[in-house]
Amino acid sequence: MTTLVEGKHPGGFLVWEAFRDYTRETITVAAGTLEPGTVLGKITASGKYAAHDPAAVDGTETAVAVLWGKADESTGDAPAVAVVRGPAIVNRHDLVFAGTPSEGEIAAAHTALLAAGILVR
Repeated sequence: MTTLVEGKHPGGFLVWEAFRDYTRETITVAAGTLEPGTVLGKITASGKYAAHDPAAVDGTETAVAVLWGKADESTGDAPAVAVVRGPAIVNRHDLVFAGTPSEGEIAAAHTALLAAGILVR
C-alpha cells in the first residue's frame, strides 16, 4: 500500500493575524526553493529575502519574516508572499529553518520575529 505524505500548506503556520492586508506583503525571494513557514532574513544589499541563516553577514542573520506559500526560485529571483509584520501569532512547530540551527539560534530568531510583531507560540 502506498503511503501518502502531506506537505506544508500555505499559511499553515499562522495561528492568528489582525489584518492580512497589513501583515502580509509581496516580496522578492532570492534563488532557492523554500517551503511555506520558512523563516526569512532580508539581504541588506539587495532588499531581497532568503532563508534565515544565523551564520550569515549579509542581513539574513536576522529573522524578519515568514514565507506564506512555497517559493520556487530555482531559476532566479521570484515574487512570493510573506508575513512581514504583526500583530500576528505563528505556531513554532510549523516554522521551517534552513540547515540545523541550535536551540539558541532558534530562540534568537523568535525574539527577532517578535520585534516585527510576529509572536511565536
